[in-house]
Amino acid sequence: MDPIYFQTYQYYQARQKEVSDPTTLIVVDETDRLLMNSLEQVRSVFDSGDMGMILIGMPGIEKRIARFLQLYSRIGFVHEFRPLGAAEVQELLERCWTPPGVTLPDSGFTPEVVARLVRMTGGNLRLLTRLLTQVERVLGVNDTQVISVEIVEAARDSLVIGQA
Repeated sequence: MDPIYFQTYQYYQARQKEVSDPTTLIVVDETDRLLMNSLEQVRSVFDSGDMGMILIGMPGIEKRIARFLQLYSRIGFVHEFRPLGAAEVQELLERCWTPPGVTLPDSGFTPEVVARLVRMTGGNLRLLTRLLTQVERVLGVNDTQVISVEIVEAARDSLVIGQA
């Protein structure tokens, strides 16, 4: 190699080692869909760095991972998320919570709308997020700033979430 090229290479290698990896947490969603080779790769990534890792999956994933002892031995704890209670959903809506990127009118929700949203979502936060995102779209299409039961029904009808 030409000495100048090699010196440049050495310089950039040294600079690269000086820059630390900013990753401190890796979140893996739908872990239950990963094959064993992919789970082995997840374990290898975890072992190679000083970072935390969160594995998210459907119920029963802990039984599957328990058969993979190399990964299972590194798990600190398992937490099962349950649907929000009606009072928790109601409190979120009363505090005018919206999903990131969604802007709803400041007028808030009437008690009838809150009750309908609670019944439609059953406390499923992901479903509530999708529904409120769709409510924003329906409000825009109808050029209105009032969240009514009809608007919520129209938003639900445009999503594939079933009847409530």
